[in-house]
Amino acid sequence: MLDDTENKNNAVPSNEQKESQHQISIVPPESAVKSTLKIKKKVITEEYKLAGQVLGIGINGKVWEIFQKKSGKNYALKMLRDTPKARQEVELHCRASICPHIVGIEDVFENYYQGKKCLLLIMECMEGGELFRHIKERGDQAFTEREASEIMRSIGEAVEFLHDINIAHRDLKPENLLYTSKHPDAQLKLTDFGFAKETTSNSCLKTPCYTPYYVAPEVLGPEKYDKSCDMWSLGVIMYILLCGYPPFYSNHGLQLSPGMKKRIRNGQYEFPNPEWSQVSEEAKQLICQLLKTDPSERMTITQFMNHSWINKSMNVPSTQLHTSQVLKEESHVWDKFKEEMTNALATIRVDYEQIKIKPIKDSSNPLLLKRRKKMVDAIKEEEPGP
Repeated sequence: MLDDTENKNNAVPSNEQKESQHQISIVPPESAVKSTLKIKKKVITEEYKLAGQVLGIGINGKVWEIFQKKSGKNYALKMLRDTPKARQEVELHCRASICPHIVGIEDVFENYYQGKKCLLLIMECMEGGELFRHIKERGDQAFTEREASEIMRSIGEAVEFLHDINIAHRDLKPENLLYTSKHPDAQLKLTDFGFAKETTSNSCLKTPCYTPYYVAPEVLGPEKYDKSCDMWSLGVIMYILLCGYPPFYSNHGLQLSPGMKKRIRNGQYEFPNPEWSQVSEEAKQLICQLLKTDPSERMTITQFMNHSWINKSMNVPSTQLHTSQVLKEESHVWDKFKEEMTNALATIRVDYEQIKIKPIKDSSNPLLLKRRKKMVDAIKEEEPGP
């Protein structure tokens, strides 16, 4: 499937081809010592065997399972068309992959595929799957607020590492959070650096690249934005963890309308019952601090990690949440929701007419409407007859 014949058939190698390897720096956040990850020019099939199984579909296409011939260990293969943007993605992911909460990179190859030069990322295989699928498939075991706290701490540690080395991920969402295995104690890791960008204290991010359902208010306007947009996304993810549905929902899977922009800018969301009735006020207040519409008022990652709901998980109540039940009962709706987000990512366009976001209390979110109807029907059945 993947070959390097065009590279080999050139009679006179170019200066680029004469270079045996390209170096990408990996910079630990608290160390001036730099290590390197080499981009290999050899044909990938010399070291790896493609299994043919598709593990997932990201912004840039499919992710395949692949086996290292020497060790027999399985990895995930992601192929990127070799462009400056792809080089940036590889560089930032490589730099960040030394963090235990970020998906690691084993190798990077530069090969030709269908006549075009590509970068092939060999990443650790995350066999546990996506965050919410992992929660949904836990059977009858209840999902608790304390577990949600522990998960948010893991995600926060990944974001903290990135922000410490001046990288904003810019596309934090549930699909980019994967477990190493299906074991209950599996580690959660962040992946997909397709929209990641390096920033410094003296420069803010301006490029409007994002998944619309998790976009921070300042990204919707002409204002500059920086790492604080990741903090907004943390708030959205935390909200979903605690109830099973998002605070903002698209009816059609299309992208941002002026009305949707206005609602996000105004921070219009609710904590409706019964899903939120037993959730601690501390958790709700933390979400409010993350979903501040003014980025200057939004908490930083350091403040987030120092919050007692995050750094003292053992003190967080083990209240059983509705999350796993909602995800299980409404899986067909949730899968459609994820599909809509994938399509939105693929197009990276803003549709100003056909998408709308409503406050939860007025929402036409099918996840909520169906659950509300079930509750009303159940109450009617329990009412005594005349």
